[in-house]
Amino acid sequence: MSPMEPDGRAVFVNGYTKILTGAWSSEEFSLRLEADPVSVLAENGLAVEAGSRVDIVRIRDGEPDLQTQMQLWEIGRRSGHYVLYVPELPQLDVRDLADEELGGLAGGGGTSYCCNPCCCQS
Repeated sequence: MSPMEPDGRAVFVNGYTKILTGAWSSEEFSLRLEADPVSVLAENGLAVEAGSRVDIVRIRDGEPDLQTQMQLWEIGRRSGHYVLYVPELPQLDVRDLADEELGGLAGGGGTSYCCNPCCCQS
């Protein structure tokens, strides 16, 4: 399989990035992507041939790999069956923080910082 040309690579990366950030920042965008992927892809610069099938995969084992996604896109261009990995946004570890941890986050570690030395001097 030949690698994607530089111009095609730039177009793909730009469109794929828009789709990822849209899916991660907007539930409405994510729902539209699932319901009508062909239109959403086209709106974001990744048009597919008429009659093509697009599968949006939200869960994938391992880390997302841009190179693999570009290879899958090229396979889709030849076969008419596109597979686009759009993983869910990773969840943050939300736990109760101890008072000591909160104090450190708020700048309360006993260290004082001043943005302008002359404002602290009288």
